[in-house]
Amino acid sequence: MHALAQELNRILEPTICYRALSDFGRRIYFPKGIVAQTAEANQNCTTFNATAGMAFKDGQPMALPSIAHYLNDLSGRESVAYAPTGGVAPLRSAWLQQIHGKNPGLGDTPVSMPVVTPGLTAGVAQAADLFVNAGDVIIMPDMFWGNYRLMFEERYGARIVTFRFFDDRFNLNLGALEQTLARHPGKAVILLNFPNNPTGYSPTLDEARALAELVTRYAEAGNQTVVVTDDAYFGLFYETGIYEESLFSVLAGAHENLLAVKVDGATKEDFVWGFRIGFVTFGARGVLPEQYAALEKKLAGSLRSVISSSTNLGQHILLKALQSPGYEAEKREFRAILEARYRKIKQILAERTTGTSLAELPFNSGYFMTFKCNSISAEQLRTLLLGQKVGTIAVGDDYLRLAYSAVDLEHLDEFMATIFEAADKLDMS
Repeated sequence: MHALAQELNRILEPTICYRALSDFGRRIYFPKGIVAQTAEANQNCTTFNATAGMAFKDGQPMALPSIAHYLNDLSGRESVAYAPTGGVAPLRSAWLQQIHGKNPGLGDTPVSMPVVTPGLTAGVAQAADLFVNAGDVIIMPDMFWGNYRLMFEERYGARIVTFRFFDDRFNLNLGALEQTLARHPGKAVILLNFPNNPTGYSPTLDEARALAELVTRYAEAGNQTVVVTDDAYFGLFYETGIYEESLFSVLAGAHENLLAVKVDGATKEDFVWGFRIGFVTFGARGVLPEQYAALEKKLAGSLRSVISSSTNLGQHILLKALQSPGYEAEKREFRAILEARYRKIKQILAERTTGTSLAELPFNSGYFMTFKCNSISAEQLRTLLLGQKVGTIAVGDDYLRLAYSAVDLEHLDEFMATIFEAADKLDMS
């Protein structure tokens, strides 16, 4: 094992941050190579700096005029230059302020500095790099984003174990989660995604509190616990009584055996899907600043080994947006558009007399709603709708997911009527 990895492990050893590391997580380190040496030179060398493999003219990174034409007021250093491996420092600081502002329940709980990843998918994968070995158990609801299976089972060789998301009364099925945890003592990685994809459900205040207490009890029993909160759709809450913070808020300082890993980003929160800017932030009770810094270096080493760094252009545009005086008002306007579509869908469902083979699952947030296909095939329904130029997603053969976020308000009546009509046609065949 490399001496730099050993040094980081020594710093982390008293904490859950070390105990939960995968084999790769223990081996990885941030090298004192080109990137680290370039960073030192950037701070100290004002005469000549011949470190990074970039081309400069008159002290600025060279940009083709045909490209610079579209960069507006961004300098070459803010656009075509490399970003630091862990992300642009002012953006990381600004995002940490965002986390605290959106999650007042976090209070003064010490957490790490967010590290930038190329999208939330990469953020979840980086968490897996650091904390998942082949054969490890990944616990998540049975209603989950299909890419998790590709990631955890195929790429990492872990084993996904699911619990039933809703109980018979369509509440969050905490009893099923508790039973699942009881069957897997020792170490578990728990993945929670709220607002949930595919259902569009977020827990109520009572459900969130009980969920946090349940997971904390598992850690208190001596189990090494990593909770990854995939907060991709954070902030899109449409009903009162929903827990409007990330569960990271209450888990980050819950117990010495519990490491909370918050994966979030600009993708949905800031309506920049193609920017591919995500963040990974760590929180656990008793972890000191130098220990968080060591874990950040391991994450930076992992990023360095696969992507070098995330988009510099996107990071600086996002930073300028966060600093813009109109930023919050603009987001409220866009969220209001999505909430209006949500309420229209609710109205249509309340008044419908057709499509009776489709039973909607609870939803109260995010981009989606999901139907349970009770007497028909979801895949057959999806295919039939394709022929009518309507796109939906079949989740297995039992569920149909609709991204109502993608349909304008004035077209929702026609959109839903087409789905109900197709379902009725299948039901009678």
